[in-house]
Amino acid sequence: MGPLVVVAGARPNFMKVAPLLRAAEGRVATLLVHTGQHYDFAMSGVFFEQLGIRAPDVHLEVGSGGHGVQTGRIMVAFEQYVTGLAEAPAAIVVVGDVNSTMACALVGVKLGIPVVHVEAGLRSFDRTMPEEINRIVTDSIADLLLVSEPAGLVNLACEGIAPERVQYVGNVMIDTLVHQLAAARALRMPERMDLGGEYALVTLHRPSNVDAHGRLAELVGFVERLAREMPVVFPVHPRTDAKLREHQLRGALEANPAIRLVAPLGYREFIGLLDRAAVIVTDSGGVQEESTYLGRPCITLRSTTERPVTASAGTNTLAGEDLSLAWEAIVATRSGVSRPQVPIEGWDGQAAPRVLDAVLERWTITNRG
Repeated sequence: MGPLVVVAGARPNFMKVAPLLRAAEGRVATLLVHTGQHYDFAMSGVFFEQLGIRAPDVHLEVGSGGHGVQTGRIMVAFEQYVTGLAEAPAAIVVVGDVNSTMACALVGVKLGIPVVHVEAGLRSFDRTMPEEINRIVTDSIADLLLVSEPAGLVNLACEGIAPERVQYVGNVMIDTLVHQLAAARALRMPERMDLGGEYALVTLHRPSNVDAHGRLAELVGFVERLAREMPVVFPVHPRTDAKLREHQLRGALEANPAIRLVAPLGYREFIGLLDRAAVIVTDSGGVQEESTYLGRPCITLRSTTERPVTASAGTNTLAGEDLSLAWEAIVATRSGVSRPQVPIEGWDGQAAPRVLDAVLERWTITNRG
C-alpha cells in the first residue's frame, strides 16, 4: 500500500505533526500536506524551522476566510492532490481540531481512504466553539481514533464509538515540548526581555473573549490590574490585535510600561517564557497542556475545557467569564497555594511512536521512509 498522508494547517497542528514525522523516519513513507490555513511566517514558517519539520510535499495555500469558505477551499484542494497521487495513500492522518482537520477527514472518508485522528475524543461541550464541531465531525467518521487524555475515552464511549476504533496513545504535544525544552531554556527569554523576577504571560484569541467590545475592554482592564503586580508579557494573536485596534483598546496597553505587547512568538521563545512564568492567563487549549507538564500555574478564561485532566491532575484553574474568580486564583497562586500534580498517562514524550505502532498494526504500509 501507499504512504501515510499527514495533514497540518494551522499553528496548533505543527507541534503535533513534528514528532509524528520524526517517529515515522525509517519506518514508513510519509507525505506532508500543509493546507495553508495559517499562511504567514509568524504563524507557520518559524514553527517549521524551529521544530525541524521538513518542507511540505505540497502547500495548498488556501489562506484565510470564513469557516465555510475556508473548509470548502481545503476540501477542493486536498481532494485534487490526493486523487492526483500516483499511489493511493494507506491512510490520512489528521491532528487536533482546526478546519483543516475536519475538511481533510471528510475528503478521506468520501474517497474510501482510512482516516486516523490524533488527539481524538476531546470535548468542551460548548458547541459555540468551531473547534468543537470539528472534533465531533472528525471523530464520527475517522477509522482510528487515537486519544491523548483520559476523558477522551469516556467521551467516545458515550457517543457510541466502537471500542475497536479507539486507542489511548498519550499526548504528542508533550513529545514536542520534551524534545524542544532544553533549546527553549537555552534562549534565556526572561533575561533577554529584562523581566527581572516574577512575570505573567497572557494569551487571548478566542472569539468569546476578544470579539465583543465589552468583554475585551474588561480583559484589558484585567491585564492592566495584573501589570500592577508584576510585568506582563502579552504575545498578541493577529485576531486579538485586529480587535484591539478596532475597539481602540490597544493604546492603553501600549502606554503601560509594565506590559510588553509582542508579536506572536516562535515555539521555543514562547516555551522559554512559559517555563518560568509566575502565572499564565490564557484561553488556549495547548497552553493548558504545556503549563501542566511544566508545573506552572495557569488561569484559563473559559467556562469549559476539552482537556479536563489539566484541571483535575494538573495546574490549570478554570475561571469562566468571572474575572473576580480569575483574580482570586492569581492571589492564591501568589500566596503559595499550589495544586498537587499527578502524573498523566502517556504525557511522557513517547506518544508519537505509539501513534505509529497503532497505525502500522491496523494497516500494512509500504516502508520507504
